[in-house]
Amino acid sequence: MKGHRIRSGVAMAMIVFLAACGGRNETPPGRPAEPERPPTRETAQCLSDLSAQGVAFRRLPDKTTGPACGLYGTVQLLDIGVPVNNLTAVRCGAARAFSGWVRNAVVPAANQILGSELARIDTFGSYACRNVVGTAGRGDRRSGHATANAVDIGGFVLKDGRRVTVLNDWNSADPATREFLQTVRRSACRRFGTVLSPDYNGAHRNHLHLEDDHARFCR
Repeated sequence: MKGHRIRSGVAMAMIVFLAACGGRNETPPGRPAEPERPPTRETAQCLSDLSAQGVAFRRLPDKTTGPACGLYGTVQLLDIGVPVNNLTAVRCGAARAFSGWVRNAVVPAANQILGSELARIDTFGSYACRNVVGTAGRGDRRSGHATANAVDIGGFVLKDGRRVTVLNDWNSADPATREFLQTVRRSACRRFGTVLSPDYNGAHRNHLHLEDDHARFCR
């Protein structure tokens, strides 16, 4: 009986010891497994610029999402003055260019050319881990969307109920509608490095591709 109590005591001591050893390797509750990386100088300046512009946003954590794909220095735009559909992570520089384009170009163009306030912008999103369209078999041709550095614009909804889309209205019979779309493209070319439209190729027949890459390519 005495030997049984000794063996039981030893077993309990081993359980406590092992539990204590295991506990030292666990992440304490409420703490992240890895500390959040501080923003780079470029991203920090961009975040400051967004705040100065009165843009509401949330900084997103950096992460690798696939070969040559990832989210680095990205934000989620919460309020730029006009609702925007289907937009999640956007690299900060692209977000800064986008919010400036909407506020200073698209909104005034809607009022002045179409005679109505802008109610909403419809996008096809920003982030997608993929190659440039037409280069699926070439790993060195990642799209700007692979790092959330581009936004695809599908259309614009006005407060008077009209909806202007790139697909249906790029060559509209209405001269004001055509002028509006051409105007917002020209203004985008002054803010983004690459701007692609239906004039570029069939893959862009239904959207404007806006990318913050300093390429100086507008088509």
